[in-house]
Amino acid sequence: MEFFYLYLFFTFSISLFIFLKKIYVSTAAMAVVMSLGITTQGVLLNFFGTRFFYSIPGRILSIVDLVLWSSFVFSFLLACLNKKFNELHYSNPINRFGIGTWVAGTSICGILLDKQFNEWGVFVKILLCMNIGLWALYIWISLRALVDVIKKRLTHRVHGVLLLTTVSTQSIVLLASTVYKGVPESIALFFTIFGISFYIVSALLIIKRYSKLGSWSIRMDWNNTNCILHGALSITGLACLVSHLLTKQSVMILWICAAIVFLVIEIVELVRLFIRIKYDGWKQAMFVYDVSQWSRVFTFAMFYTFTYLSQSNSSSFPFYVQRLIIISGIWVIFTLVIFEIGLVVKSIVENYPRKWRKRNSPSEFHSSF
Repeated sequence: MEFFYLYLFFTFSISLFIFLKKIYVSTAAMAVVMSLGITTQGVLLNFFGTRFFYSIPGRILSIVDLVLWSSFVFSFLLACLNKKFNELHYSNPINRFGIGTWVAGTSICGILLDKQFNEWGVFVKILLCMNIGLWALYIWISLRALVDVIKKRLTHRVHGVLLLTTVSTQSIVLLASTVYKGVPESIALFFTIFGISFYIVSALLIIKRYSKLGSWSIRMDWNNTNCILHGALSITGLACLVSHLLTKQSVMILWICAAIVFLVIEIVELVRLFIRIKYDGWKQAMFVYDVSQWSRVFTFAMFYTFTYLSQSNSSSFPFYVQRLIIISGIWVIFTLVIFEIGLVVKSIVENYPRKWRKRNSPSEFHSSF
């Protein structure tokens, strides 16, 4: 019960602060919740075991994630009440896809609640029903956004954010499978195929954009969210695992595909980093915060989780690669999480409005999140 009071205290405090200062978080802010959630539920649980997961530190990490989720939801509702929703979250067709983080973030919070706080079981089932409704609305918004992107000839601006359609869809499978322990195969199959269909369409649009050599620069035009190309494959594989849709052999094939895409995308990311350091310097290349950077934490943690749960028992080449990822990957993810938290703190300190310091009347503020 003490964790419930802890959750209420911090949620109320942060929400009150958001209300007084009129803070509007970005559309993709829930990427933070997704990242911390899969790190706790997928990485820490699998590597350190249930003893850590159900310990006080493990539960506190879950509470932190739930507090962030609730606070961001409040900020979104505040934007609606103050008639800012369209301007902030809907007017830009590409940005609309970021609403997928709301679905996936809600799913991971539901999973954390179900696994760590059994006394909240009824609320988790309600959350699942609400999230399915949110997902349906998001898919409708995404379909309209795709039409707008094509009509307005914005295909030259598409990037990995489109793949949140797949991530959000497969997250519903994960949440439903966690809550009911036996989702009908037909329902799981529908969501999985639906998510894969969106992956194919989104990936083709992204490939089309970047296949036009000379029309884009890796330094200026490559987006952080493109790492969702492998993250969406990983969560699809995880959804197939928990719903038992595929055989172990089929899951291994999907893991190999995810690993290949992971390798290709992260090589491009490293090349981009070196080029940015060369032209922009270390500070601009590495130490400037953007909410889209959390997509890297999420995709790394998701790939780690998929690798852990799909690891082969045979002494084959994939087995040794998977063991290497499992042993070393956790420290990479830890480093990424700590680094991102450091950038968040740095960004808040540097952009702290003077009006806050002077305690003037509340002013509208768009958060770094």
